[in-house]
Amino acid sequence: MSHNRELWQRYKQKGDAHARHEIIAAYAYLCRYVVDRMLIRPNAVVSYDDLLGHAIVGLIDAVDKFDLSRDVKFETYAIVRIRGAVLDALKALDWLPRSVRRSEAELKRAFAALEAQLGRPCTDAEAAGALGISVDDMNNALADIGQSAVLSLEEMLVGSEESRTSEVAGQANSETDPILAAELSERKRLIARAIDSLPDREKLVISLYYKENMTLKEIAAVLGVSESRVCQLHSKAVVRLHGKLAGYGDLLLSAA
Repeated sequence: MSHNRELWQRYKQKGDAHARHEIIAAYAYLCRYVVDRMLIRPNAVVSYDDLLGHAIVGLIDAVDKFDLSRDVKFETYAIVRIRGAVLDALKALDWLPRSVRRSEAELKRAFAALEAQLGRPCTDAEAAGALGISVDDMNNALADIGQSAVLSLEEMLVGSEESRTSEVAGQANSETDPILAAELSERKRLIARAIDSLPDREKLVISLYYKENMTLKEIAAVLGVSESRVCQLHSKAVVRLHGKLAGYGDLLLSAA
C-alpha cells in the first residue's frame, strides 16, 4: 500500500488529524499550480499571497470532502475545487471594476450577434465596429478582462459549487450511468465543435492552454508574440465560445 493511500485511510476511516495534515502538506503544491495558471493580475485589492490563501482553503475543502470510493484521482478533484474556491472568493470581494464587467458583457453580446448574423467568425474590425470603438481599444478591453479571471473556458463549464462537484463526480460515474455517459459525450461533442469553428490562432491558444497545460508565457514563445497578445487571443476565443455555447442551453452553461 502506498504511503499516500495509507494516509487517506487513516484520515477517512479513523479521523486521524495528523494524517489529514500530512495529506494537505503533500498536495499543497497544487495551490500554486492552480493560481499560477489562472489569468489573474494581483492588485491593491488582492495580492498573490491572498490568492494562495484562498487556494489553500479550497485544498482543505477538497481533502475533507474527497470520497475514496470514487474512481477519481485526488489531483483532478482538488484542482477543480481549488480553482473554484479562488473564483468564489474573488466574486465575494467584488474586486472587478464595473468597467471591466461592462466590457465583458458588451463583448460577449457583440461577438455572439455578429457571428450569428454572419455565419462565420467575425473579424476584429467587424467586432470593434459593432462596439463603436477602435481595434486597439477592443484589444485593450480583451486584455483587461483576460487578466481578471472573468473569462475562462473552465469557468463557463464548471462554475458553481454544485456543478463543480457534479462535474468531477460525473466523470467517475459515467461508466455505470448510461444517461450520464450520454450527456458527457454530447457535452464534449458540442465543445469540440465550437472550438473547431474558432479562427486557427485562437484555436491553437485554447489547445495549448487547456489541453497541453502551457502557461501564457510558454504559448507566447511558441507563437512568437507577447504574453499580452496571447491573453487577448485567449479572451477573444472564450468570448466567441460563450456565444456559440450559449445556444446549447443548460447542458453547457448552467454555471455561466
